[in-house]
Amino acid sequence: MRNRLPLFAASWNRICHLVWRLFWPSVCHLTVVVALCWASFALADGFPKGRWVDLSHDFADDTLYWPTADKFHKDTVFAGETDKGYYYSAYNLAAAEHGGTHVDAPVHFGRGQQSVDQIPLQQLIGPAVVIRVAGQIPQAGKGANRNYLISVADIERWEQQHGKIEKDTIVLFDTGSAQYWPDPVKYLGTAERGKAAVDKLNFPGLSPEAAIFLADERGIKAVGLDTPSIDYGASKLFKAHRELFKRNVPALENVTNLQALPEKGFTLIALPMKIRGGSGGPTRVVGFIPED
Repeated sequence: MRNRLPLFAASWNRICHLVWRLFWPSVCHLTVVVALCWASFALADGFPKGRWVDLSHDFADDTLYWPTADKFHKDTVFAGETDKGYYYSAYNLAAAEHGGTHVDAPVHFGRGQQSVDQIPLQQLIGPAVVIRVAGQIPQAGKGANRNYLISVADIERWEQQHGKIEKDTIVLFDTGSAQYWPDPVKYLGTAERGKAAVDKLNFPGLSPEAAIFLADERGIKAVGLDTPSIDYGASKLFKAHRELFKRNVPALENVTNLQALPEKGFTLIALPMKIRGGSGGPTRVVGFIPED
């Protein structure tokens, strides 16, 4: 038996060498697949514990849109029992890009900038903070001027308490406006539709100076508000949009439930509809708050 061992070992080595040469490309591919699967299972098993917060309004007949934009419309194709005895439902949907909880892609106000399908996934996923300015804005009501401009001072005031905003952060602003959804008068400033209604819009927004500060001085990935627009209601030139978008910083609008988030220490995930060449689109926005 001892004399056969060297012969067996030599033969085995030749066999292994042949297998190596013949199947190495496939083995490499299989190794990658196994590694990815293992990583996937490990992540699923070890995903941190925490709480998910839905930051999106649902889409329905009462979803709010810009006065000149087509509203959400849902037609029933079929809903009921089929002649084969099982239930089936399907619908046709139609709406403008910019309404409900959605993202503004940089091309919305920037020629040649990123369309919604070109926004990198990582730009709308990452660590986020909430800056609360609701206390400085009048409650909606008759005669109330809610055209507040969020300033650099508002941001610096937050930083004095919570620390400097880090690079690649997603910054959300809680203006307290989500509480008025879906009342168009309180949320938008008017229930009227058409071009004339645009002059009656009345809601808070980001000042151009604050937009430049966040993009240039803090290097943020994205910004979001609980209002119909990043610019305030009375804006005519949409400077905050233009300053952000020429730097390819996308914006989330009509975000909700910001009161359920801490000021920092959570992850934001925003996944817009992937519309080729689109200037924006409906977006599911969620926050994840890890357990301490």
